[in-house]
Amino acid sequence: MKKLFLLLLTTFIISCSSDDSLNDPVLRLPPETQTGANTFGCIIDGKILLPRSGNTSQVNPLSGAILYGGYPDVYDYFELKILDYKTPKSSSFLFHLHNIVANGIGTYQIDKSNGMRNIDGMNNNYIHCNVFNEETNSYEQFLSYDNSGTYTITRISVTPDYTIISGTFNCNLKNINDSNDEISITDGRFDINSLTVFLKYFP
Repeated sequence: MKKLFLLLLTTFIISCSSDDSLNDPVLRLPPETQTGANTFGCIIDGKILLPRSGNTSQVNPLSGAILYGGYPDVYDYFELKILDYKTPKSSSFLFHLHNIVANGIGTYQIDKSNGMRNIDGMNNNYIHCNVFNEETNSYEQFLSYDNSGTYTITRISVTPDYTIISGTFNCNLKNINDSNDEISITDGRFDINSLTVFLKYFP
């Protein structure tokens, strides 16, 4: 597990500050807000994960965070995809939030992922991520499993023009090829406005 997160340092970690108080990853996460501030952050085995955009183009912004609506009904589910475009071998993180408009504010279970998304994914809440392994020169996929964590929706606001989704989460994921290889995600938080998140630049 320590080997894996030496590799994650090349994809998920921003530079540490010389201020010792900022070396605590929890203190470097965005605050837990419910305003549609377009923030995301979590701790993966003690290391911080934040979205990082690729450019500022309005045509193809390569945003570090994207919110997808469901299919066939946009409110069936939402999928929050987090990307790191600041490294040559970018990694990705996907959070599938099932029936959150119908369910509303509350705490819900995170269950099994099959590694797919949208209509090819599971009909439940799930998380998965892809991490590049320098040792094997390939990507490794980590998936949530039944009752592997929880998330709490602290705000869900739906209007004709936009949706704001805010919440927190904690979860464990297993390597798709090795069930003994497990990572822990803690202190997760998100506050997303569907109308503006696509154009936000994440440094």
